[in-house]
Amino acid sequence: MEEDKSQNKLAVLIDADNAQPSIVEGLFDEIAKYGIASVKRIYGNWTTPQLNPWKETLLDYSIQPIQQFSYTTGKNSTDSSLIIDAMDLLYTEKLDGFCIVSSDSDFTRLCQRIRESGLNVYGFGEKKTPKPFIVACDKFIYTENLRKTEEEETTVSDIGGYKKYSTNELKGDSKLVNLLRNAVEDSADDDGWAPLGNVGQNVIKRASDFDSRNYGYKKLSDLVEATKLFEIERRSSDASGAHYQIYVRDIRYKKKAR
Repeated sequence: MEEDKSQNKLAVLIDADNAQPSIVEGLFDEIAKYGIASVKRIYGNWTTPQLNPWKETLLDYSIQPIQQFSYTTGKNSTDSSLIIDAMDLLYTEKLDGFCIVSSDSDFTRLCQRIRESGLNVYGFGEKKTPKPFIVACDKFIYTENLRKTEEEETTVSDIGGYKKYSTNELKGDSKLVNLLRNAVEDSADDDGWAPLGNVGQNVIKRASDFDSRNYGYKKLSDLVEATKLFEIERRSSDASGAHYQIYVRDIRYKKKAR
């Protein structure tokens, strides 16, 4: 059974120097998938005009601004303030995880330390985020996928700035194909069928920045179906048939069984 994370208490710590207010609505919608944002703080030098676009957003989403003056020109003291607060929260609050919002690799060791304490770390940053920070997180989400656009409900072919990959393009991505096949194999029963929820968990364990939206698909089930490399079954989970669970199986399984 997939773990219920809906009541997990999370600390959301935002580096204002390395994030944009345009992501906030999508950010908290995404965070709601992993738990409750019990702590919401954003760090920066609020005396500078560069952070003015954030100020209205802070009120709308009840995010606490933390003032951090720049003591030296060219140096980002915001990082140190966020890290110190994170460690204080780690030891004084009963939290289940942290959401670190930044594209700065300086938070890599922080993420590692939090995970060493047994808590989950969800990273949020732009596509330019250095790989060490990405892999230090349990799950990493590109913020380009979180920005709301006026055309969002009229098209799914340009999600987060990513074009929708065709079946041939998906099959030609050997890294993606191997990732999905290995995740299905690890989750499969004796007949080769794997619950899609378990597949998703295994995918993230292998690639923390995996996201079906990176390929232009809103859901993992849509992406898996588009590859045409897997059989898909929707099995009813109650007598009414109104609820179902998705199972997938590598299409090569039948060939192996013969």
